[in-house]
Amino acid sequence: MKKLFVAAMLAALLPTVVSAAPAKMRLGIDPTFAPFESVNPQGELVGIDVDMGKSICKRIEADCEWIRMNFDGVIPALKAKKIDGILSGMTITKEREKQVLFSDVMYASSTRLMVPANSEGLDTTAESLKGKTVGVVQGTTQAAYADKHWKGQGINLVSYQNDDLAKQDLALGRVDATLQDAAAATIFFDSPDGKNFKLVGTPVSDAEVFGNGNGIGLRKEDTELKGKIDKALADMKKDGEYAKILEAYKKYGIKEHE
Repeated sequence: MKKLFVAAMLAALLPTVVSAAPAKMRLGIDPTFAPFESVNPQGELVGIDVDMGKSICKRIEADCEWIRMNFDGVIPALKAKKIDGILSGMTITKEREKQVLFSDVMYASSTRLMVPANSEGLDTTAESLKGKTVGVVQGTTQAAYADKHWKGQGINLVSYQNDDLAKQDLALGRVDATLQDAAAATIFFDSPDGKNFKLVGTPVSDAEVFGNGNGIGLRKEDTELKGKIDKALADMKKDGEYAKILEAYKKYGIKEHE
């Protein structure tokens, strides 16, 4: 009994460790958002988030395990501890910060309308889109923007589980446009299927919706893990690896957040 009491006392005196970097870091990813993340013909995950993630995992001495899922399921999966982080083109917003602890900003991009190549006259204003059907992907900042600025304005908003489904319906003429991350649309235009589409309209802006660039989403209590990731990002910027990765995606309009 005395030994048990001493052991308990010693355990109580030990410092509390808050969520250190796991030996294996499970990262939730929706690979339908090239150039952020997608699957190449060889079945491999590629994209800026994958490149950033691999470097960060190496620097914090964790093995990356990519868990593929729809974007609207990443936050529930994080909170249920099915994954350790979200690295899937997630924008840092005030609304998401209520549920998620974010790393420092990794990069930023813009949002515009994607339409068929023969479409004319559409802009990103409610007046221009009145009577039109616009597709958005569930859980994205694009969906949040459309809900805030276009809902109740005579615009039919259609939600999709992932970007591929939205593009399919645009190709089939079921929607007039999709509200799209410009970088994802630009890389799509390089594919055979993307040649029949284009970006139109003024890039939309709303600091409350689009927040402060993109980062890695973590559980609220994982403060130590955030510190390790932030240090890894800072070191990447110091030694030039960050600039090297960003340069490869510069043509898609991805840039360092200002």
